[in-house]
Amino acid sequence: MPELPEVETVRRGLEPVLAGRVILRAEARRPDLRWPLPARFAARLTGARVLGLRRRSKYLLADLDRGETLIVHLGMSGRMLVSGLGPALGDAPAAPGRHDHVVLDVEGGARVIFNDARRFGAMDLAPTAGVEAHRLLAGLGPEPLGNRFGAAVLAGALSGRAAPVKAVLLDQRAVAGLGNIYVCEALWRAGVSPLRLGGEVTAAEAERLVVAIRDVLVEAIAAGGSSLRDHRRPDGELGYFQHSFAVYGREGEPCRRCGGEVARVVQSGRSSFWCPACQG
Repeated sequence: MPELPEVETVRRGLEPVLAGRVILRAEARRPDLRWPLPARFAARLTGARVLGLRRRSKYLLADLDRGETLIVHLGMSGRMLVSGLGPALGDAPAAPGRHDHVVLDVEGGARVIFNDARRFGAMDLAPTAGVEAHRLLAGLGPEPLGNRFGAAVLAGALSGRAAPVKAVLLDQRAVAGLGNIYVCEALWRAGVSPLRLGGEVTAAEAERLVVAIRDVLVEAIAAGGSSLRDHRRPDGELGYFQHSFAVYGREGEPCRRCGGEVARVVQSGRSSFWCPACQG
C-alpha cells in the first residue's frame, strides 16, 4: 500500500495539472471502487474548479470551488496517471483501459486517470468545511512532518503501551501516514528494536525516533517514493527510494551500520526487518 512519501509524490505530480484548473468532464466508468462512489459523482465534479491539493495521512484531498472536497485513497494498487500534456511533449490524452475507473478531463488538455486493478482504492466527496470529521479522516494522529509532531507527542503515544513500538508507529491514531517500509527504516536509523514494547521506549529514544521518521520521509519524498510493486508517479515514472533501504527487504544481508546480519521477524502478519546487533 502506498505510504506517506508515495502519496505526497502523487500530490506534487498532480498539483501543476489540477490546481486552479476546471474539470471539464468527469467520467465514472463503474459505480464503485472499494465502496460505492457517492451519488451523482461525475456530475458533481464536472465543471468544478480545483482550488488546491492537500494530503492528510495517506489520503489526497482536492478542494473544489463548490464547497466540496474530493477524497482519494490509492488502496493497494491505485495510481493517478496524467496524460495529454500537449503536443510539445508528444503526449496525447490516453484512452481509458480496463482498470481505469475514473477519468478527469481538465482545462488545458490534461487527462487524469485513476487506475486500480484490485479496486481497494476509494473516492468520496464531502463538504470542505469540516472535512477532517469525515469517517476516513476522523481520528487520525498528527502528521509526522507537521509542527504538532514531536518527541513529547510520540512519547505520550508510547507511554504505557504493551504493544511493540512498531505496532504503535503503524497505528494511524498515534501518527498519521506511516507504513511498514518507513517504520522499519526509521527504527533502524534510531537504533530501536521493533520488538521493544512501546512503554519501554525512553525519552531519548523517542527523540531519536522523531528525527529518524522525519529524515526518512523527507528523503523518500525527494526520491519519488518507493516502487516495489504498483507505485508510479503521475508521469508514469518509478520512485527510487527502494535503492536506499538500510534494512527493509534485506534479510540475510549485512547491516550498513555495523556489518551484522539483517533479520526478519513477522509481527501481526507483517514482516519487520531489523539488525539485532545494533538495534537495542
